[in-house]
Amino acid sequence: MQAVLPFPDIGPEIFAVQLGGFSFALRWYALAYIVGLIVGWRLITAAVKRPSLWAQDSAPMTPQQVEELLTWIILGVVLGGRLGFTLFYQPAYYLANPAEILMVWQGGMSFHGGFLGVAAAAILFARRHRIALSALSDSLAIAAPAGLFLGRVANFINAELWGRPSDLPWAVVFPGPAAQDCPNVAGLCARHPSQLYEAGLEGLLLGAVLLVLAFSRGWFKRPWALTGVFLFGYGAARFFVEVFRQADAQFITPDNPMGYVLQLGSWGLSMGQLLSLPMIVLGLWLILRSRARL
Repeated sequence: MQAVLPFPDIGPEIFAVQLGGFSFALRWYALAYIVGLIVGWRLITAAVKRPSLWAQDSAPMTPQQVEELLTWIILGVVLGGRLGFTLFYQPAYYLANPAEILMVWQGGMSFHGGFLGVAAAAILFARRHRIALSALSDSLAIAAPAGLFLGRVANFINAELWGRPSDLPWAVVFPGPAAQDCPNVAGLCARHPSQLYEAGLEGLLLGAVLLVLAFSRGWFKRPWALTGVFLFGYGAARFFVEVFRQADAQFITPDNPMGYVLQLGSWGLSMGQLLSLPMIVLGLWLILRSRARL
């Protein structure tokens, strides 16, 4: 009998408090956002406190400005992530139920939407404080993988965004809807833990590469280079993991069981892959552009 891994006994809520008619619950996903933002803030602060890392030995921001930047980034992540999810993944539903767009506590965030929200916040912040956009972008590049790692681990704990059916030894039997419609091992539906694949590639590996380049290889002195590495690294990792990730239910039909949004014969591209392609191309262009300027 092929072995599979049971899902760990961890609920989506860390704790819940009920006081009269008021209830409050701290969820792993919320904690991932909070800790990821704090870690990113501390990484950028550490970088700007070392002027020798930057061109002309001059940091682009003060630690106080980094604190203000944190507020802008929070708004960009939340607003962009939510709007991106509604537009990229379920536009018809939210057009019919517009009041639910702001109900972020019900779940539904898009990385690509959050990325665009952060980009808009960074542009506005850079203009307001007259900071070089390249330096600000490169700072955010080293901060992002921590949040990605924690967010993907939280996705796993929440038993969401699971992978396609698999009979590999490390396949996981997720609870809820993931356990239905694909008995493949002893009557169980085991799936790729694609959330952990993304946590390892987009978070740990990409984060380690960016930190080494930033703090040990002097890449802060190469405008846009770290941004390029992040865009290329995330896009390539996401494109690869999408092969093992279950497509969103709204894209799956009897004629399109793989959930491709762009189908060419027997193969196609998922929404995640389609949105990642521009990141890969732009990231590679930024890396080559920075090298040409050396």
